[in-house]
Amino acid sequence: MPDPSTLRDSTQIVLPCERLHELERPLDDEFTVTIFDEGDERCRIIGSPVEIKEASQYLARHGVTVR
Repeated sequence: MPDPSTLRDSTQIVLPCERLHELERPLDDEFTVTIFDEGDERCRIIGSPVEIKEASQYLARHGVTVR
C-alpha cells in the first residue's frame, strides 16, 4: 500500500500565492487543476498526478521552483 504522503505529494503543489500571481489564470485554463487560496499567503494546486506533473513542468518553465 502506498504511503499517504507520497500520494499527497503527487496530487498537489503548495506555493506562496505571490509566485502564482500572473500564472494562475493560464495554469487553470491549461490544466485540469483546482487552485485554493489558503488565506495565509499560501496557495494549493490540486489535481491528478499526471496534471500535477505537467503543471509543475509548466511552472518551472516560467521560473517558479517547485519542490
